[in-house]
Amino acid sequence: MTNALRVLHVDEACVVVDKPAGLLAVPGRGADKADCVAARVQAQFTDALVVHRLDMATSGLMLLARGAHAQRVLSRAFAERATHKRYVAIVHGVIAADEGEIDLPLIADWPNRPRQKVDPVHGRASLTRWRVLAREATRTRVELEPVTGRAHQLRVHLGAIGHPIVGDALYAPDDAPRLMLHAAGLRFAHPTRGAPIEVTSPVPF
Repeated sequence: MTNALRVLHVDEACVVVDKPAGLLAVPGRGADKADCVAARVQAQFTDALVVHRLDMATSGLMLLARGAHAQRVLSRAFAERATHKRYVAIVHGVIAADEGEIDLPLIADWPNRPRQKVDPVHGRASLTRWRVLAREATRTRVELEPVTGRAHQLRVHLGAIGHPIVGDALYAPDDAPRLMLHAAGLRFAHPTRGAPIEVTSPVPF
């Protein structure tokens, strides 16, 4: 069994857990893909409902709502970009600039699903902000803020500027033991009280 989930925040309306890399966010097809964040949280909190997802290979913070009302409020907050997400990644190559933005439209690469790709004509607007945290000889540690929330956005955007994320078996295979991408910070308004909630998770790499 993949590492156990850590519950970092829980109240009457929401649950935030620390997802390990290698665990599905929601069930996949087939009995062998039933183990996932949603099922594990629902085993403990029967009213838990999915609000957003993380890729199986990505670790870090995932928010679930408790009950349909909280799910509607939180889902709307994600759709309207009223939440703030912060990721940390290690990418190939040394990025010269200290910070910047990647503004490239994305679309599903249908013949090669689940891959996504940059498509200036048909793609949906996608924006990522990045900031260098540290540079090594051949790699760079960066902080990422996905302003939009497209599938595989961070992975495709970093690859598009020539700095794919280390350990990305789908877009830039290498010999790293895992995808070096972690959802390290999440800030959102409580779905019933409105008070700001901020949760952080230490980067495991």
